Amino acid sequence: MEQFIGQVLGDRYRIESLLGGQVGRRTFLAHDLQTGLSVVVKLLLFSPDFTWEYLKLFEREAEVLKSLDHPAIPQYLDDFEVEMEWGKGFAFVQTYIEAKSLLKWIESGRTFSQADTDAIAKQLLEILDYLHRRKPPVIHRDIKPSNILLGDRSGHNVGQVYLIDLGSVQTVVHGGTRTIVGTYGYMPPEQFGGHTTSASDLYALGATLIYLATGQHPDQLPQQQMRIGFENRVHLSLNMIDWLKLMTEPSVELRFQSAKQALEALENSNFRQNQLFVTKPTGSKVIVTKTEEMFEIFIPPRGFDLSLIFLIPLAIVWNSFTASLLWAMLSNFSWTGLFFALVFFTFFSIPGLSMIAYIPFSLFGVTTLRITPAKISLISKIFGVQYGQPFISHRSDITKVEISPVSYQKDSDGNPVKVHPKINIWVGVKKCTSNTINGLTPPEIDWLAHELSDWLNLPISRG
Repeated sequence: MEQFIGQVLGDRYRIESLLGGQVGRRTFLAHDLQTGLSVVVKLLLFSPDFTWEYLKLFEREAEVLKSLDHPAIPQYLDDFEVEMEWGKGFAFVQTYIEAKSLLKWIESGRTFSQADTDAIAKQLLEILDYLHRRKPPVIHRDIKPSNILLGDRSGHNVGQVYLIDLGSVQTVVHGGTRTIVGTYGYMPPEQFGGHTTSASDLYALGATLIYLATGQHPDQLPQQQMRIGFENRVHLSLNMIDWLKLMTEPSVELRFQSAKQALEALENSNFRQNQLFVTKPTGSKVIVTKTEEMFEIFIPPRGFDLSLIFLIPLAIVWNSFTASLLWAMLSNFSWTGLFFALVFFTFFSIPGLSMIAYIPFSLFGVTTLRITPAKISLISKIFGVQYGQPFISHRSDITKVEISPVSYQKDSDGNPVKVHPKINIWVGVKKCTSNTINGLTPPEIDWLAHELSDWLNLPISRG
């Protein structure tokens, strides 16, 4: 790029140095001969590596800058056509901000405390809130340490934050875009599929803050189930760690949905307590699988435990007693005896049959709750035989996730009977639940309810 140094573009802007470059375009520091000020000139030439996509992004960046007026975003100044010995192209000019990028600060050895990270996060969220509230929303799509400038520290102030390089910007009109841009390590999973929303910028910001806290790019950190493993490498509060986890949640639907929401959570000192983060209980065999389009809870066989030691002989004694009494009633046939036999069977044999059914189900039965955009199904199987029907409804119709607590009801003899807690999913005024989900401990119920609550973005109600 040395051939450009000293060149005057647009009869006004003398190139002084190269600031950066990407395929298809170059960014220069220039001197404005009319005003005497330093400016930034972005240049796109029709070179062998030129594509029309580069021109579309280049023109979009200029048009978006024209429409913006924010002190932390460069201002548009000028644009013109370029014709020189190296080819033809386009250029536009924006204000120059004299500050180092976060990348340069880290590389120079500067470290950032939690207070610094918190202050930088708040400034950036306010900038993103401004962009995302535009009509249509403006999505940056390439937030990373090199695209964030930070001025010098002033007293207890970490410094002024600026967001630059809108070269990948997208104005979202109909739910996103299919153009894949961004930087590996800072791109959320949905962006690899060419789809971006306001929450995509939040992921990139969260990844950038993790870089500040660890000094390592996210792609250099361990990952599990697409989540960035940074917790053991930072000196941050649990509140901040959980906040960053939500910022970088792989599933876009489980992430913060707006910069304002993320900012309010960050400013809430009780954020972690309010979120009630619940992890999978140690030893639980329940499996939760979730993607953007599907949530599934698989409950394996309960297996043999101490309760069956008492239940099996009780079932044998109960059903033997019931069978002997029923046989006695039917041995001398009469219509009256038949009537009483049916009444007896109804009230006495059903508990015995339930105990018999419960034993093989505990040993071999499985239950699966699956939610997709158009269907909710709660299916139980034993020996390959399925019972339970899909509940046809849209996921958006789900209004509440409810935990019914442990309670006690009286049986026919007036004795208290323990009713185990359940998870109820309310679809409008209908309740989707199942009596086949037995054997779950209260910690498992609590954990599964929170998994559902996070995925559906609904609060948990206590029945």
